[in-house]
Amino acid sequence: MKRIFINNYFSLAAILFAICLLGGGGNSLAADAKQMETAKLAPCWELTDLDGKPVHSTDFKDKVVVLDFWATWCPPCRAEIPGFIALQKKYVAQGLTVVGVSVDQAGLKTVKSFAGRNGINYPVVLSDKKVEDAFGGIMGLPTTFIIDRTGHIVKQHLGFTEQSEVETEIRTLLAP
Repeated sequence: MKRIFINNYFSLAAILFAICLLGGGGNSLAADAKQMETAKLAPCWELTDLDGKPVHSTDFKDKVVVLDFWATWCPPCRAEIPGFIALQKKYVAQGLTVVGVSVDQAGLKTVKSFAGRNGINYPVVLSDKKVEDAFGGIMGLPTTFIIDRTGHIVKQHLGFTEQSEVETEIRTLLAP
């Protein structure tokens, strides 16, 4: 199955249309609270980092995790990276970890070079089909999961997401 990337305008229009069709809408606190109550436990995973070392989901126990499935060839993915770098830098001391999950088929060398050139300051791992399937299949890029300290997925974003939106979501989860 070929992955697609979602650009800003298309994803916004598609999401708004889907919300209308599904009867959703509004970003009320009550809706956010209900979503958190019904949050699904994130699957456990083990992937390889850019140094060839294994990284486990359990390495991030008691952390708020922004788990971002992305690719070096995906323009919206590349556009999100500076925001993730800034969030990692700003909130690491409060328990945030951004994890980039590269779906690049070009391999380790391409991803490692890209990460170095772009100053990525958070862990980057190489995806595999098993992990993608465990998260329900990654149908478009970027796909980002916000995971709370208890390991529950509290939010999923398909397509480019503004740094400010992610920051609002994680600040709530990082609060003592």
